[in-house]
Amino acid sequence: MKNKILVVDDEKEIRDLLEINLLNEGYDVIKAKNGEEALEILEKEEIHLMVLDIMMPGMDGLEVCRRVRGKYNIPILMLSAKAEDMDKIQGIMTGADDYVCKPFNHLELIVRVRALIRRTYFLNNSMQASDNIIRIESMVIDKMQHKVTIDDKEIGLTAREFEILYLLASNRGRVFTTEEIFEKVWKEKYYQSNNTVMVHISRLRDKLEQHMEGNKIIHTVWGVGYKIEK
Repeated sequence: MKNKILVVDDEKEIRDLLEINLLNEGYDVIKAKNGEEALEILEKEEIHLMVLDIMMPGMDGLEVCRRVRGKYNIPILMLSAKAEDMDKIQGIMTGADDYVCKPFNHLELIVRVRALIRRTYFLNNSMQASDNIIRIESMVIDKMQHKVTIDDKEIGLTAREFEILYLLASNRGRVFTTEEIFEKVWKEKYYQSNNTVMVHISRLRDKLEQHMEGNKIIHTVWGVGYKIEK
């Protein structure tokens, strides 16, 4: 079965260009011209990844992202004409997994789409069941199903949040620097003044702690990095 990608952008030219590029890579593509239409499609179709523009009239991409994260765990790649760091951080804080600025290089976008799909679906499904389950107190991390539960209640994490949690949980007691986390999870070279990891860990902590009565799972080692205790 082909992976199905939902492209959401108010500019027809962008939608059509993305459709051509993604179809050429073998993906199925569904297009939406606004946030409301995108949410309706998600109710009817099994979508594997969403390419979502931030700046749209009416319901913008950030609000769409928040609503999607309330119900679905699909990876989200956000598009924006703005390149400032705060725009990136705001997009990430709403639950996006990755970010590309307009005008984008179509090869870069395809590479990021492939990486998100591979990380979310294919790599996870190749894990052996014996290596798949990690238990920490009332939390269960299931790598095969890409799922985290606390007291049997599933916690909605983005693909990147899950990968960070799994990295720390599968190496309990080890301190990972921000640079190590970024390069292992994003598979890219870390650059200075990159707040991406900090923002993801902040969101991840909030999601976990609200279901664990405030108990801290991820600990900060000041001046070094982050770890989960043994």
